[in-house]
Amino acid sequence: MRPAADVLLVEDTPSLSLVYETVLKKAGYPVTTAFTAAEAMTAHQGADGKVVLLDLMLPDGDGLDVLKEMTLADPAGKRIVITANGSINRAVEAMRGGAFDFLVKPFDERRLIAAVNNARAAIQIETTAPRAEVAAPTTSDAYHGFIGGSDPMRRIYGMIEGIGKSTATVFITGESGTGKEVAAQALHAVSSRAAGPFVPLNCGAIPKDLLESEVFGHLRGSFTGALADKPGAAAVADGGTLFLDEICEMDMALQTKLLRFLQTSMITPVGATTPRKVEVRIVCATNRDPTDEVRAGRFREDLFYRLHVVPIHLPLLRERGDDVVQIAEKFLVRFSKEEGKAFKRLGAEATELFRSMRWPGNVRQLQNVIRNIVVLNDGEEVGPHMLPQGLRESEAIAAPPRVYENATAPVTLNGAMNGHAGETSNGHLNGQASLATRVAPLVGETLADVERTFIEATIDEFEGSIPRAARALDLSPSTLYRKREAWSKKEA
Repeated sequence: MRPAADVLLVEDTPSLSLVYETVLKKAGYPVTTAFTAAEAMTAHQGADGKVVLLDLMLPDGDGLDVLKEMTLADPAGKRIVITANGSINRAVEAMRGGAFDFLVKPFDERRLIAAVNNARAAIQIETTAPRAEVAAPTTSDAYHGFIGGSDPMRRIYGMIEGIGKSTATVFITGESGTGKEVAAQALHAVSSRAAGPFVPLNCGAIPKDLLESEVFGHLRGSFTGALADKPGAAAVADGGTLFLDEICEMDMALQTKLLRFLQTSMITPVGATTPRKVEVRIVCATNRDPTDEVRAGRFREDLFYRLHVVPIHLPLLRERGDDVVQIAEKFLVRFSKEEGKAFKRLGAEATELFRSMRWPGNVRQLQNVIRNIVVLNDGEEVGPHMLPQGLRESEAIAAPPRVYENATAPVTLNGAMNGHAGETSNGHLNGQASLATRVAPLVGETLADVERTFIEATIDEFEGSIPRAARALDLSPSTLYRKREAWSKKEA
């Protein structure tokens, strides 16, 4: 069985195959070419840790099926898929299926050589010093700045591991506070560029007239206030990762220059006449829907396709289950140490309350809430009364009402008064009794007393769980905590 060539090129268009083969041979790579899926699998036999350039559109088979067979036959190899703009989703699927990288047509020879060089380097690194597979974090572990082991986050960790060593541009989306910069740093940390710089730039925090200088740099005297030469973020990130946060805030004129930079890897500082080459990986992020921005004409469509190569969408905090408790307690311990406080954990009521909140500001909001609690309170456990007043009074944080196994019928006044939500004392549905009969035991009581009796009975019905009682009453849990706190103060 003969060994495979260093690079197996699978491209069904003869003219393109010839161009790619010429570029690769010029760079010193022996190349074997194939034009069909059948030829590709024959040429791949006996491969052991080789690089494959694989076009996804083949005349006699699906490139994804070929990718799958090659991955099974040669797990140590690296496969770089080739696709056109219209097949981006298939390329992303290929990345999830084990592809090392992918090239979007049209691409220049520098991009082709860079992808093959990275693939060969990754094979050599893994052959000489195999890298242990990174497991998803346990309940006490963190993953490159992330905390939590919920299913949505495990999928994110898997994607980061799968595309980390790729040179492909990554587009991260998600609401504010979901951890987009943390994801970008994680991608950098698992990449072959980890020893290089990670340079973040918030496109929405820099005035538009200064953004070009911040990205590409400027020469002394190129504009008023340019007192010295300044390298831009792209030059500083040379050999590493450039993270462009809030990319949809970028001015249209600068979008054109960014597109040119992505196509040529050349930068021209403001005031300069000679461009220079830099080699960076682009990771960008936005809290907007980029496709909406393209449709609205605020973001160039061609730039979107250049950047939106491998998308990662971060889940909301309220979609991450018990991660919220784990994150809160990590922040709690950290801030307590900084402030010299004794906090160690959330109390049982606070734990359930945190799980029920909607957290519109996601992890950033949770971090600020814990900081507030630690600064203004002390103790070993966090109780619900320690939550910031504005948060406790907010109705917006209440989770939507849910149906629980022991709450299949609505909680009604007479049912709650008799200790069985939804039934009268003789077991009949409340709807079968007249209104006068149902409220008769309450006549003569004040409205405040009726409210308190009803709320307390509902809480008892749900075995003391305030969040579950609040859902049944269609109220915020913080409202019930606030009312109970006021009743306790009145009795004291």
